[in-house]
Amino acid sequence: MSHCHDEHHHHGHDHSEGAAHDHTDDITPALQNHVYEPIDFSAITTLNEAEPQSGAKIVQKTWMERMDQEPELNSDADEQLLMHIPFTGQIRLHSILLRTSTTSHAPMTLKLYLNREDLDFSTATSLPPTQTLELAQSNEIQEIGVKRALFNTVRSLDLFFEDNWGSGEEDVTKVSYLGFKGEWMKLSREPVNFIYEAAANPGDHKMASGVGEKLGSDVGGAGGRDGV
Repeated sequence: MSHCHDEHHHHGHDHSEGAAHDHTDDITPALQNHVYEPIDFSAITTLNEAEPQSGAKIVQKTWMERMDQEPELNSDADEQLLMHIPFTGQIRLHSILLRTSTTSHAPMTLKLYLNREDLDFSTATSLPPTQTLELAQSNEIQEIGVKRALFNTVRSLDLFFEDNWGSGEEDVTKVSYLGFKGEWMKLSREPVNFIYEAAANPGDHKMASGVGEKLGSDVGGAGGRDGV
């Protein structure tokens, strides 16, 4: 089995949602506890991705872009993908958000590894994961809860998509959205809870009058509000 071990960096961010599409009803409660700002997008790496930076791009999609088919992460040499997601703060992870598909391209087994800097396909295959998740075939957003007691001090998270629903007959695994829910803290700060996306770039999306301002005041210029 051969894999492409490409590292990549992603700084740009395209907003492809039409301005006339109003996602106001999507904001609550979906964005509560949504971890976005502390993701270190420029340091995300994805092994065996067919297109460089595509792994980082699906993580950098905002909640309002979650149903966009493109950009999409496709595996290259075979069905496996290994993503390394670093954070700029310490995360208390609650759940993983995924959008895949109803086809055999959908990933089936996802293994999570906590605070590792040395994973490749060989070590991920032999090392016991922090937790293993079984994924469904769905083109809706799946929210898969983790065992919170195991993920209270997340500084980085590795996601090993080990196989897909092709039962060995499909070499390409596809993922179109990846997100996280939880809490996070900076050094010398209390945990903060985020309704973050709506205030991240209020000019990027059309929202009902007052929504952006309200959420912006909740988040605040300091990067958060006291959370649960």
